[in-house]
Amino acid sequence: MLIISPRMDTNHIAFLISDVARLYRRRFDERTRSFRITGPQMRALVAIMRFPGINQGALAERLDVEPITTCRMVDRLEQASLVERRRDPQDRRAWQLFLTDEAEPIINELQTIGESVLADSLQGIEPAARDAAIALLGRIRDNLGNITQGNDDGPTQGAIRHG
Repeated sequence: MLIISPRMDTNHIAFLISDVARLYRRRFDERTRSFRITGPQMRALVAIMRFPGINQGALAERLDVEPITTCRMVDRLEQASLVERRRDPQDRRAWQLFLTDEAEPIINELQTIGESVLADSLQGIEPAARDAAIALLGRIRDNLGNITQGNDDGPTQGAIRHG
């Protein structure tokens, strides 16, 4: 018989964070099926909206996918006239990514849907509790972002920060 360690039960904070993220994606994807673009493509559009001019390598890292996967995804979004590639003025080998005017109504609708999913998820939660959760999760993200590979002893200086 397998015995689950009390340290790794279903209420472990890492499992809860993962479950919440998965459920947010699921609810969002359920409400956006009619857009006829995939969940990863929608996440790419949102990332490009949040970080105009992001390059494909940084987008791949942000989406946690391989660069070749990102390249194919951006190819499809470009073919759909939702994204355009522009040469990076600082590095002629790199491409910067920007949303097109055609993407604006889709992005606006995605934002509305995202706000709706968020509102549903926060029902019955007091603003002070929500603010405390945001602060706590931000701190966890920063702590994890500050740990350099090979050094799990705690936060270190100079590591990449996400957000």
